[in-house]
Amino acid sequence: MKPSHKAHGLITRPRTALALAGGGPLGAIYEIGALCALDDCLQGLDFNACDHYVGVSAGGFIAAGLANGITPRQLCEAFIEDLPTEDNFDPAWLMKPAWAELGERLKRLPGLLGSALWAWGVQGKSATNAFERLGALLPTGVLDNEGIHRQIEHLFSQPGRSNHFRQLRARLTLVATELDTGDAAPFGRPGWDHVPISRAIQASAALPGLFPPVVIDGKHYVDGALKKTLHATVALDEGVDLLICLNPLVPFHADPAASGKQRIPSLVEGGFPAVMSQTFRSMIHSRLELGFKQYERSYPHTDIVLIEPDQRDAELFFANTFSYRQRRELAEHAYQQTRQQLRQRQAELAPRLARHGMHFDQTVLHDDQRQLLRPQASANPVVRRLHATLDELQLCLQPVPERA
Repeated sequence: MKPSHKAHGLITRPRTALALAGGGPLGAIYEIGALCALDDCLQGLDFNACDHYVGVSAGGFIAAGLANGITPRQLCEAFIEDLPTEDNFDPAWLMKPAWAELGERLKRLPGLLGSALWAWGVQGKSATNAFERLGALLPTGVLDNEGIHRQIEHLFSQPGRSNHFRQLRARLTLVATELDTGDAAPFGRPGWDHVPISRAIQASAALPGLFPPVVIDGKHYVDGALKKTLHATVALDEGVDLLICLNPLVPFHADPAASGKQRIPSLVEGGFPAVMSQTFRSMIHSRLELGFKQYERSYPHTDIVLIEPDQRDAELFFANTFSYRQRRELAEHAYQQTRQQLRQRQAELAPRLARHGMHFDQTVLHDDQRQLLRPQASANPVVRRLHATLDELQLCLQPVPERA
C-alpha cells in the first residue's frame, strides 16, 4: 500500500522529487517540452515546489532552473523561443573550440617528443611503444565548456534566484563523476554544497572527448551519466512519496513497414553517426531499465513515474539540435508527444497520481488545437531570415543527420 499522507487525522502534502537525465541540447529541448506538457495537463503538480531535484548533465541545468523558481514555460522562452530577455540561453555558444585546453597540450610537445625519441633511440624500445606517449598531446575535449559556468552564473544571479545550493528552498543535487576514481560526485549534498551551482552543472555536463574535465577543489570531474543514467537513488534514499523521472534518450526501433518520416529500414543507412548514437542510447537505457527494477524492489512505498520518448520516434532520433528552426519543432513535438502518451497511459497513471492529490485536466489533455509555442510569424522578420539562412547553410554542410 502507498502512503495516504495522513498524520494525526490531517492530510499532509506529499513529498515529491524530480529526476532529470542528460542528453545534450536534445535532452534539454525534450525535457522542456515534456515538462510543459505535464505542467499543463496535471492539476496539483507544481514543478517549482518539489522537495528534491536531481539532475545529470543537461538535466542538471533544467533541474537547477526549476529549483530556482523558473517555470517550465519560462525555460521554454529562454532556451527554445530565443526571445530577447535576460534569460536568453542559446546553445550556439557551446560550439566554441577549447583553445586553452589545446594550448596547454601543445606546451607539452617538446618534453613528450624528447622522451619518445630517447625511449626509441637510446633505450631501444619499439617506435610504437616509444611514441605512444605522444597521445598525451591530444586534448581531453574539443569544445570550451567555461561558457556553461559563466552563462548559468549570470542566469542565476537575477533577483529572486541563487547560484548557491544552501540558499535554495528545496534540495538540489547535481551529479558528476570524479575522473580519477569513477565515483559519483553529488554536488549539493552536505560536504558538496559549497560549489557554485553553475560550476556543478558544468562538471556534470562535461562529456569526455567533447568538453574538458572540470577542476573543482583540485579534482577533475566529468559527465555524471558515466556512472548512472538518472541517479534517482539520491532522492529515494531521503524518502519521497512520488518521484517523476524524465529520460530523453532511448534506443530507436526501426520499422521497415513504417511510412513517411518514420520509415527507417535500417540505421546502418545513417552511417557512423546513427550507429554510434544507437550504441550510446542502448547502453544508457539498459542501465536505466536495471535501475528501475531495483527501485521497485527497494522503494515499494514510492510511486515512480517515468516519462520518455516513444522508441519509434525517428524525428527525435535524427534531430539537429543546433538548428534554431528545429529547436522549436522538437520542443513542440516533445510537448505533443508527451500529451499523447499521457492520454494513452491515463488509466495507469491516474490512480497513482491521485494518491498524491494530482489529477488530469481533461480539457487540456484532449485539446487538439493546443500548442506549446506561439506562431513563429510573430518573431522579428530579420531574425527569422537570419536563422533560416543559417539552417540552410548547416544542411548543406551536414548532409548526414547529426548524432543526438
